[in-house]
Amino acid sequence: MPTARPYWKGYLKLALVSCQIALYTASSSSERVAFRQINKKTGNRLRQQLVDEVTRQPVEAEDKGKGYEYAKGQYILIDDSELEAIEIESNHTIEIDSFVPRAEIDERYLDSPYYIAPADKVGQEAFAVIREAMRGKAMVGIGRIVLAKRERVMMLQPWDNGLVGTTLRYPYEVRPAKDYFYDIPDIKVEPDLLKLAEHILKNKEQRFDPEKFVDRYEEAVLEMLKTKQAGMPTPKAKPAFAPPSNVVNLFDAFRKSIAEEEQATGRPAAKPAAKAEKPEKAKKGKAKVEGQRELLLPIAGKKSEDAKGEAAKPGRAPVGSARRKAG
Repeated sequence: MPTARPYWKGYLKLALVSCQIALYTASSSSERVAFRQINKKTGNRLRQQLVDEVTRQPVEAEDKGKGYEYAKGQYILIDDSELEAIEIESNHTIEIDSFVPRAEIDERYLDSPYYIAPADKVGQEAFAVIREAMRGKAMVGIGRIVLAKRERVMMLQPWDNGLVGTTLRYPYEVRPAKDYFYDIPDIKVEPDLLKLAEHILKNKEQRFDPEKFVDRYEEAVLEMLKTKQAGMPTPKAKPAFAPPSNVVNLFDAFRKSIAEEEQATGRPAAKPAAKAEKPEKAKKGKAKVEGQRELLLPIAGKKSEDAKGEAAKPGRAPVGSARRKAG
């Protein structure tokens, strides 16, 4: 069992099958650089103090309570015991209500991930049966759980020997995209321009590897802290930001991007597919006799149309451009 303290303990239930489980937070922000508020005069850490909004007097911890504002400045006092008395099944049990295709879940609804593991040896077999029933089906379970005094919808999917439960946002928590995209015009992209962009995407294609992600801002902050700790001066002025220049010619910009990529990687990038040109239709002429040499002069007595037809054949210089007209 993990040494970390479970965030939540309860039961996982599928129909009449259930097992005891423990939830662990799958993400953490504890490794980030954190700053404390201090008194600049004394160097001491500051503590926030609750103050009555009207009397402006400090409020002791035992006098702090909860209230629901039903009108401006009017509150219904709520005791913690009243909230704890509200009991629903998802307080202690994640019951899988349905199974849906994973591909149908909108990514905008994904919220916070949790690791789910069996909490005792007795329920390990039931846990494994539920897990393996979902594995390989491209299906995820949908259940409900109460976290931090709020019921959340949770998506369950197999992950190694355990499960990952991801809380989902409610529809009212997801803003509609049309509120932000309504004024974007429907532009028809030129095929050749699209090929250049797709070419750059292809050259930058990689396998997903989160180990390559580096928080450059965090590293810069740590470097600044080391400099200050060593008693060295640090820059105070904000560096000037040069916004990217406006692209006038997209074709030139994409071609330049490809050239810079070749120079940076030291290897030629794969060339985008050349634009297919429609072959020019040649006018029909007289069939060529095998062994007969091609005539460069029109034969006397033939109609001028025949000469024009011969000149239109691919690969032959136009009549009159390389010589004087006969006659």
